[in-house]
Amino acid sequence: MTNQNLSVPYGSGALSFEIPESAFLGLVLPANEGESESEIDSDALIRNALKNPIGSKRLSEIAVPNQKIAVIVNDITRPTPSAYLIPFVLEELAAAGVPDENITFYFALGLHRAHTDDEIQKLLGSDIYNRFKFVQHEVGTFPTTAFGKTSRGTPIEIYSDIPENDLIVGIGEVGFHYYAGYSGGAKSLLPGVSSKDSVITNHKMMIEKNAVSGRVDSPVRQDLEEAAGIIGLDFILNVVLDSHKKVVAAASGNYIDAHRECVKVVDAMYKISVEPADAVIVSCGGYPKDINLYQTNKALDNATQAVKEGGAIIVVSECRDGIGNEVYCKWNQECKTAADAIARFAEEFEFGGHKAATTAAASQRFDLHLVSGLSDEAAEEAFFIPATTVEEAISKVLSKNPDAKFHVIPYGGQTLPVMKS
Repeated sequence: MTNQNLSVPYGSGALSFEIPESAFLGLVLPANEGESESEIDSDALIRNALKNPIGSKRLSEIAVPNQKIAVIVNDITRPTPSAYLIPFVLEELAAAGVPDENITFYFALGLHRAHTDDEIQKLLGSDIYNRFKFVQHEVGTFPTTAFGKTSRGTPIEIYSDIPENDLIVGIGEVGFHYYAGYSGGAKSLLPGVSSKDSVITNHKMMIEKNAVSGRVDSPVRQDLEEAAGIIGLDFILNVVLDSHKKVVAAASGNYIDAHRECVKVVDAMYKISVEPADAVIVSCGGYPKDINLYQTNKALDNATQAVKEGGAIIVVSECRDGIGNEVYCKWNQECKTAADAIARFAEEFEFGGHKAATTAAASQRFDLHLVSGLSDEAAEEAFFIPATTVEEAISKVLSKNPDAKFHVIPYGGQTLPVMKS
């Protein structure tokens, strides 16, 4: 039997494996995969975006020298190349005459953990780290300011030091998001720097019909965009990355209009039409998308769109930070069966527990295998079948269905398969 040699991203490197050629259908790749990176001038794309904002004046025309500026950047779980993007934003602010001491960087942690000092330097770059003020609001440790409620009833509560600034700028990356439709845009504010109550109330809408990847009409996104409009998100710089984390598109300006320009690019690159397969091997796309099991669930959710009902999904994810969320870990340990997790979620919404419930639901539709750095016990508690290697997981699938055909999705955190009708 002839084997196909393949590799997929895993942590900061790659994981190689063999699959029987007779079982391999093909790779599900972004539309631009294989194009020469040398043909893309990312610097020019970003500068052009900042010179030609959408639905807004240039940042250099909006800012004035005596203003205090808040620049919100993504946290370590996101692939946004903030250290690369920040200098372009600073060029605009410098052109407006804004001094360094008037600019503060804030990390959009949402409900995630605070960064280590090394992570902050990585996110900002050494020069920015040494020159500018920066703040990270670990949930529950800073006072918030209330701006009323959205039309959907979400309390609009943002950390108080942010609206004290005269201008709020968001830097982000646009890709698929499994219940907000897309990342980027207004997410800099909610959930980025909002209170726990704001985040949880907004995220409760994830169970609604349209709260899925690839929809800008997700109620979660519409709600957070309404909140951003009330608070005042004055300007954004958003980018689209290819599978190698290189900037291939950029837009700046109004937090909705510029975001939607990036959405068009994401759809063209990453919505890929496929015939459903018996099984799928999916990698998150490497670090930081596979930093923990919490983030890994996004690739799993996308992969479900490419496999037949009752089939198998092999998830390849390093999970160097383990489960990644205390509540998620607690639910995994307390819910002894998939049915337990699903029933509990129906009665009790707890942020973090939703990951246990959605994975449990997926495990009732598919055989979920996991190749990771987690212990077998932790994988099993999370409703996965643990495997030491990809080959071991493939063997388990083929032992159950000897005729199984596999798709391989190397960049599952970004790629959204769309089933051919």
